[in-house]
Amino acid sequence: MAGAKNHDYHILPPDIWPLIASISALTFTSGMVLFMHRDTMSGWPIVLGLGIAGLIATFFSWFYNIVKEAQAGDHTPVVQLHLRYGMILFIASEVMFFVGWFWAWFDFALFPSELSDVIGGVFPPKAIEAVMDPFDLPLLNTMILLCSGTTLTWAHHRLIHGDREGLKQGLWLTILLGLLFSTIQAYEYMHAPFGFGGNTYSSGFYMATGFHGFHVIVGTIFLIVCLVRTYKGHFTPKQHFGFEAAAWYWHFVDVVWLFLFVVVYIWGGWGAPIH
Repeated sequence: MAGAKNHDYHILPPDIWPLIASISALTFTSGMVLFMHRDTMSGWPIVLGLGIAGLIATFFSWFYNIVKEAQAGDHTPVVQLHLRYGMILFIASEVMFFVGWFWAWFDFALFPSELSDVIGGVFPPKAIEAVMDPFDLPLLNTMILLCSGTTLTWAHHRLIHGDREGLKQGLWLTILLGLLFSTIQAYEYMHAPFGFGGNTYSSGFYMATGFHGFHVIVGTIFLIVCLVRTYKGHFTPKQHFGFEAAAWYWHFVDVVWLFLFVVVYIWGGWGAPIH
């Protein structure tokens, strides 16, 4: 018959959201540039706000379409395989993003500038009077994230074995632990002994840990979406790539934090006075 489907691929219908996503990304980055030069340029709140609104609308609508495709049975084994490839490449790009921050941190720590009175040829720089105690709130957050990885793995196993209530409980625990991590991180920032900028230590510290905190928030949103889909009965033991993708992302966030805890909090502040 004409138009009969005789392959395992999913041919996407024409969609406007990729175009909207591109325009929104350009608007957002332009707004950020204007914001960084707000002393000489105006209009950044409008441009930045439009970019953020467009990205949020794109995420909601585009991912909603993907969920509908999954429920319609369009995600065949071949399509799921390619979705896995895409998620792996996305996480790989995120890994390289954090490699850049670690590279900068090691450069600051191993080759401190001797020309600046703020740095004074030492690391942490002379301008840093005290650093965070790595075995106080940072250690607590490390344990929280490790526990969240355990509860998420438990939820995955419950899903595979068809235990939907266990899946819900595991997701609830993981989400609550993620929110607790973000709350403690915000509390730590409010009581930090140094502000953002002014020297390499404070800039590197807030950029590395801040971007990780942003990833935790994004991962928490992913898990909340998975929880809503669980209550709607979307996932089955044999087809639940949306959950797997969120779990991969969350475990990636866990591993990055372990490196941050060791490199930034313990090694980076070694020998400096503790706040």
